[in-house]
Amino acid sequence: MKRYDFKLYKTKSKSTETKGEIKTLAMACRDHKKAALSYRSFDALRAGVFTARDLVNEPGNILGPVEFALRARELEKLGVSVTILDESEMAAKGMNALLAVGQGSERESRLAIMQWSGADNSKDKPLAIVGKGVTFDSGGISIKPSGGMEDMKGDMGGAACVTGLMKTLALRKAKANVIGVIGLTENMPDGKAQRPGDVVTSMSGQTIEVINTDAEGRLVLADALTFTIDTYKPRLVIDLATLTGAILVALGKEYAGLFSNNDRLANRLLKAGEKSGEKLWRMPLGKTYDKLIDSRIADMKNTGGRLAGSTTAAQFLQRYVGDTPWAHLDIAGTAMGSPKTDLNASWGSGFGVQLLNEFIAQNYE
Repeated sequence: MKRYDFKLYKTKSKSTETKGEIKTLAMACRDHKKAALSYRSFDALRAGVFTARDLVNEPGNILGPVEFALRARELEKLGVSVTILDESEMAAKGMNALLAVGQGSERESRLAIMQWSGADNSKDKPLAIVGKGVTFDSGGISIKPSGGMEDMKGDMGGAACVTGLMKTLALRKAKANVIGVIGLTENMPDGKAQRPGDVVTSMSGQTIEVINTDAEGRLVLADALTFTIDTYKPRLVIDLATLTGAILVALGKEYAGLFSNNDRLANRLLKAGEKSGEKLWRMPLGKTYDKLIDSRIADMKNTGGRLAGSTTAAQFLQRYVGDTPWAHLDIAGTAMGSPKTDLNASWGSGFGVQLLNEFIAQNYE
């Protein structure tokens, strides 16, 4: 995993960059067929992680929502069924929250659905994994400070993880039914962009007062979660998102934040995190926090203020999952710019692919 490097846009390679680089490696073993079979699962995991890292590392001018959706479609050659909804199809379904985020961009939004059917019983309810895919986040009208804004090309780390995970599951022929859904959009300031104070109606019918256009990821996920649960009736749903800076204040870059309405699901994810090395820390939810996102003029507002920012964001999402077992992973501190480790020296870490692959393998195959 550590050998990964993103050099796609380098026209020259310094000699120090390639010094000592391994070109080929031959290994001898007693049972090479058994060894090859064992390696296949690892190689599938490597391919998925590297795909996620590639996506996060791509610049925003190259990888927009349409281009990202086409990357997801490439998984069809591995046996993954891929469906892509364009803006007119999303509008027909009432996905106004997701579409509102992208209305200030010249680039159209997309919703990509990836389906892997590997369980012995094709009728088994699927596991659903949903990812936030904001391919560049300027903040919109509530524009971000210029310092570090270039990192917002990585605000699609959740969608990158989902895509990489689906690739891994297909390559290793996972014995599970899994749905991956990614909401893809670009958040830009423009004369057509949504304004602070706007009210949008989500696919669920719930109304949202937009207090801050930079709290946009939860709008994308609100419609993506509603679509996924209504369409596929999954046994559980997990969403991943580079959602809040507040999670970095709470946990730094060592852990991703875990929020859940189901203790069994949360505990399984925590165990998978420890085993995979992609660690999670469970954060609180509660009625008191939920009240912080009540709006005076709509069903809810898209931010609860400065305090408990990661929790109020999770409370917002919880309003869209009903009784479905659900977990939200806030990966803002771990998906990009995370600490260098023995397994990752890349700016884009591909966080979540190893975690969720382990979670699925240990509990649902």
